[in-house]
Amino acid sequence: MSIRAIATPSTEKAKGKIRRINANRHVDPKSKLEWSQDGKRMVLKETEQQKINPIEKMKLRKDPLQMLDWIDEMAKHDFETLDASGKEAQEDIDMRLKWLGLFHRRKQHYGHFMSRLKVPNGILSSAQMRVLAKAVASYGSQGCGDLTTRQNIQVRGLKLSQAPELLRGLSQCGLTSLQSGMDNVRNAVGSPLAGIDPLEVYDTRQLCIDLTNYITMDQQGNPRVTNLPRKWNVCVVGSHDLYEHPHINDLAYWPAEKNGHFGFNLLVGGYFSATKCEEAIELDAWVSEEEGVEACDAVLTTFRDLGARSSRQKCRMMWLIHDLGLERFRQEVEERMPGKSLERAGTSLIDASHTRRNYHGVWPQKQAGLNFVGLNVPTGRIQASDMFEIARIAEEYGCGEIRITVEQNYILPGIPDEKVESLLHESLLTTGKGFASPFIPFPGNLMKNLVACTGNQFCGLAMIETKAQGKTLTEALEATMDIPADVRMHWTGCPNTCGQVQVADIGFLGCKTTDQSSGKKVEGVKIFLGGEIGHDSVLGTEIAELPCHHLLPYVQQLLEENFNAVRKGNLTEADKQAVERWERFPFNSGGTPSVFPPNENGKYVTSPS
Repeated sequence: MSIRAIATPSTEKAKGKIRRINANRHVDPKSKLEWSQDGKRMVLKETEQQKINPIEKMKLRKDPLQMLDWIDEMAKHDFETLDASGKEAQEDIDMRLKWLGLFHRRKQHYGHFMSRLKVPNGILSSAQMRVLAKAVASYGSQGCGDLTTRQNIQVRGLKLSQAPELLRGLSQCGLTSLQSGMDNVRNAVGSPLAGIDPLEVYDTRQLCIDLTNYITMDQQGNPRVTNLPRKWNVCVVGSHDLYEHPHINDLAYWPAEKNGHFGFNLLVGGYFSATKCEEAIELDAWVSEEEGVEACDAVLTTFRDLGARSSRQKCRMMWLIHDLGLERFRQEVEERMPGKSLERAGTSLIDASHTRRNYHGVWPQKQAGLNFVGLNVPTGRIQASDMFEIARIAEEYGCGEIRITVEQNYILPGIPDEKVESLLHESLLTTGKGFASPFIPFPGNLMKNLVACTGNQFCGLAMIETKAQGKTLTEALEATMDIPADVRMHWTGCPNTCGQVQVADIGFLGCKTTDQSSGKKVEGVKIFLGGEIGHDSVLGTEIAELPCHHLLPYVQQLLEENFNAVRKGNLTEADKQAVERWERFPFNSGGTPSVFPPNENGKYVTSPS
């Protein structure tokens, strides 16, 4: 019932519009920011520099975006010597390089970096995947990659000396990591079935690309929007299924009709943080498709100009909405729109009664004779070998395209009917022989939607290991239980909840807890129950806290009581081995790659102490 099923703005017209928007150097008089004297960046006004947080002070001392000019020279230096040369150098390494998408893993993986990309709408070509695979392979035993909950890829294991080569390689193949960390806009999320969905409401691809080009100023760096109060998330809804998770974004475009024209209602303010989580709310605003980028600029610059710069926990955009009141916030957005006009909400084109579809397995596209195939990538961990292989498979069987979902899985589109059977017999999709892990098209009801953040394998904030632990527990649960329907389990290593545990059926949030049998502090989890996504979205409730090594029987009982699961009467030898792997898991190891090797999906090298 969509008025328009496919986004068709002229690419050149869109580029011209983006250039005009980013050429606008006007700053609202109420803004806390102004252009610097040299006109190269936006800085806090002197009157706004009192009681600001340490990150704001760091940005004042030196423009993080200028790292683009300095990265080649930095990479020539011995890393340890550079790191020991003073506070400014350490701030560059640990903080400012994040504006280039380079994250030093000081605590868990010293001297090595993660590079977070921008992959608009989560769509990669086989050629782009090969560039990433080659990079991961060049990092040797320290290299791996992750699919993320923002339809994105993170590459791990590079050293600073390798960073310029990676950045050049990304640029040459049409990718970027620019402005992907810290106080910047994250990857633009769209429908993973954009352009191929038989029930499509809107093809989200072009708008996601346009938003990314606007945000990064065509990968050159955009000083208008690189000094935000905190990170900021955006998505474009394209299906009745709400695969994009609009309710947890700072700005969500919701397809809607007004006066016979297609456009979007705007949702604003959704976020997760260590102290508070809130769902996005309706702004009571409608914009035409042609105004999509202008709307993003209006909302984003309202946040940039007026958002708090004090406590980091109170700097997300929803705090500003609460401070101003929704109607005043809307007025500020309206003042920044073309013609200072913002229409009231239109009629939603999304069917609220729709039941979310499963995308795993083989499904027909709207193009006759073609199919898409959804593959499970356990906890999103990928390796160079399977990255090369998925690129080959996408070309040989499909259209040379690989899509990422927010559940850290793959979708391969464009598979002709006559090639489906051969595809399903590929080693990567069956036994996984020769690879770290198989990518199964028909996974179990727990494994298919398992999500995990980085965990303390690499992240210094995480209190527990998440990917190997989540995968191992899930395998043990599927080995011992018959589970009749999908159950979404999410793991996150710390209260920042990058793993989005509050929207899971069962969520595991890492913490330190007391083992009642020994009285000692051990690695544990806070367990959340009852989160929902889609039209009946709701945040889960914390119900328990317990040591990780007590999880198997507890979760078995949760599945029985809440999800109609039944314990198996007889276990096969493979089932017993899955349970033994859980019992041997190195709980309380403190993580790091020395315990959980980057190249081994879910494997570990030490025994529990």
